[in-house]
Amino acid sequence: RMMRAVRFATVLDFKIEAETSQAIKKNAPWIQAISKERIRDEFLKIIMADKAAEGIEMLRELELLKYIIPELEQGYKILQAKHHKYDCYQHAIFSLKYAAEQNFNKYVRLASLFHDIGKPKSKRGKGEEATFYGHEVIGARITMQTLERLRFSKKEIEKIVKLVRYHLFYYNVDEVSEASVRRLVRKTGLENINELIQVRMADRIGSGCPKAEPYKLRHLRYIIERVSQDPISVKMLKLNGEDLMKLLNIKPGPKIGMILNILLGYVLADPKKNKKDLLEKEVKKLAQLSDQELKVSADKSKEGIDKIVIKQDSMTKGRYWVT
Repeated sequence: RMMRAVRFATVLDFKIEAETSQAIKKNAPWIQAISKERIRDEFLKIIMADKAAEGIEMLRELELLKYIIPELEQGYKILQAKHHKYDCYQHAIFSLKYAAEQNFNKYVRLASLFHDIGKPKSKRGKGEEATFYGHEVIGARITMQTLERLRFSKKEIEKIVKLVRYHLFYYNVDEVSEASVRRLVRKTGLENINELIQVRMADRIGSGCPKAEPYKLRHLRYIIERVSQDPISVKMLKLNGEDLMKLLNIKPGPKIGMILNILLGYVLADPKKNKKDLLEKEVKKLAQLSDQELKVSADKSKEGIDKIVIKQDSMTKGRYWVT
């Protein structure tokens, strides 16, 4: 009932009267007697409210948070490095606030709340010179323990832990290669990338940055889409080099590559023609050409393919407003 009072106050946007607040504070330790599943359900309802951040702060003020997620409250008044405006706890609250305002899903909201939960345990030094090396690794472990304690499902835990673990991903337009982006996609899973970027956006706003999605984040989205697309190549064809050699009774050589390039241009002009029987008919026609005629046709086809690749890339850039 104590958590339910907070949930109602959060969802319906009203204040809990002083007498009720005092009663909740006095009885707060009894929350430990409630089943973890019920606590999780009420906690999630608060997290999914429009004023989720205010709900979590209410849990802290009413002395319930220290019994539900003590690891989160440990960040209260833990100052961060000089480029941060807020302490660890406030930063988490403001990050969640942005995630809720953007109507992000529960995974992003929880990861936004927990992404720096490892900072109190990783803190070295004092004041503005303090460091938090490895806090994302420690935070991922604490997040896993917290969610397991609250009886979240294995699938939910795995996803949220990944978002916390990799929230510090590094990306600068001229410094990070496509290979690095591919590694990030492999580690986090392509299905989690959009949410990972949303966590970064919440992290930025929660740190006091004016812009949630600067140019470099938009550029990262563009690179991710580019490296995730199947490349335009002869591998797309429903007919391969081996098929060609059997069909024309010829040995491996430049002729195979030229014919495949011509076929690729043929299919890109009309994707419905990417059928083995139609391609075989086209191959028989091409077999009548001389090597010189084939080369001219293949070069022309390659020019057309290059134009399609450039146009596709330009359209992808346009979607993310990058150059």
